[in-house]
Amino acid sequence: MAIKIKIATDFSKTPGARYYTDGKKSGQEFFETLLDKRFAEAQLENVKLVVDLDNTDGFATSFLDEAFHRLADKYSPKVVLDRLEVISNDEPDWIEEIKHYINQDKPKK
Repeated sequence: MAIKIKIATDFSKTPGARYYTDGKKSGQEFFETLLDKRFAEAQLENVKLVVDLDNTDGFATSFLDEAFHRLADKYSPKVVLDRLEVISNDEPDWIEEIKHYINQDKPKK
C-alpha cells in the first residue's frame, strides 16, 4: 500500500514557480496544501508516499526545490528519502534533481 500524489490531477497540470508571490500553483502552495499533509499521512501509516510528476506541462526548478527541500527541512533528508518515491517517466532527470534538493544544505537566513 502507498499514498499517492499525481501532480497533474491532484494539484495542477501547469505547476508554477517557487512562492505564492510568483504566481498560481507554486511549490510553496504544493508543499503547504498537499505534499506535507500526505507525507505526514504516509509516516503515520508507515507506507511510501509516491509522487507522480508525469503529464504536467513541466516544472520550474524552483517549484521542485521549494517543495522537496522544505519537506527535507521538516523531516530530515534521510526520513524523506526512505519514505518518498518519485515517478517521472516524462523527465527521468527530475528524480535525481529532487534527490539533490532533498540533500542540499541551505544557508540559514
